[in-house]
Amino acid sequence: MKNFISVHDVKDPVSLVKEGILLKKNPWANVHIGKNKTLGLIFLNPSLRTRLSSQKAGHLLGMNTIVMNMDKEGWALEWTDGAVMNANKTEHIKDAAMVLSSYCDIIGIRCFPTLTDREADYSEHVLKQLIKYSSVPVVSLESATLHPLQSLADSMSIFEKANSKKPKVVLTWAPHVKALPQAVANSFSEWMQALDVEFVITHPKGYELSPAFVKGVQIEHEQEKALESADFVYVKNWSAYEPYGQMPPVEKDWLLSEQKMKVTNNGYIMHCLPVRRNVELPDELLDGRRSLIPLQAENRLYAATAVLKRILETS
Repeated sequence: MKNFISVHDVKDPVSLVKEGILLKKNPWANVHIGKNKTLGLIFLNPSLRTRLSSQKAGHLLGMNTIVMNMDKEGWALEWTDGAVMNANKTEHIKDAAMVLSSYCDIIGIRCFPTLTDREADYSEHVLKQLIKYSSVPVVSLESATLHPLQSLADSMSIFEKANSKKPKVVLTWAPHVKALPQAVANSFSEWMQALDVEFVITHPKGYELSPAFVKGVQIEHEQEKALESADFVYVKNWSAYEPYGQMPPVEKDWLLSEQKMKVTNNGYIMHCLPVRRNVELPDELLDGRRSLIPLQAENRLYAATAVLKRILETS
């Protein structure tokens, strides 16, 4: 595995999911693999789980880990080839990537979308420019359109708790106070399509996701109908794909509740965090017995470990 940008970089997603679960039994078993190797984690945006889990995953594999909050600590980067850098950008990604590659054996980067320019965001320009000019493997710590480490951890959580060979998994839109990226929803859709599950997405009209990520997926605009017999209910907000980054008005109440969950198959509640309590999800579900959220957060560590291990073994 040269890079880890999406599920398509993984030859056998199920085997990676199983490997991540297996790593939990003996987290330090592979500490020798990354000896004398360096993991560089570059953040253009805030992080809690991704930063800490990726950093500790490197430690579990014996790697030295360097973290840089580029948005606060680094030079302003120019990402466009051929740019005349006579404005506020100090260093070109061509030069920065060369330096990073000379110091690090694997580079991770987090780069959120602008939510103002769909063409630019969905081209993944920032991520692709880093890959273009890096001479070492690159791992996405969440990009403009995808969050593969989160989706791997989510898949592990479903595998661990599924009571049937083909569980029903529902991704439901949730309210929020501001426009959020579509990355988690896009990525989760990709991974669920790669696994043997019955997958349904439910959202209000106007919140359709990019056709590139939901082609062939069952879409249901009636939340209650979608929830029927669900084994897992993944709750997540996202802004509109068209008009891009906007928040069209929603008439019905899309906040999940214990009452709505009664039609599920005693379904588990999932959320990637951070969560706006009692806006996206009520306390009663977040803290209830069917919440898989602590497990999802725990699995972020082993998802990152599994990915880094694969890259170290094959690069």
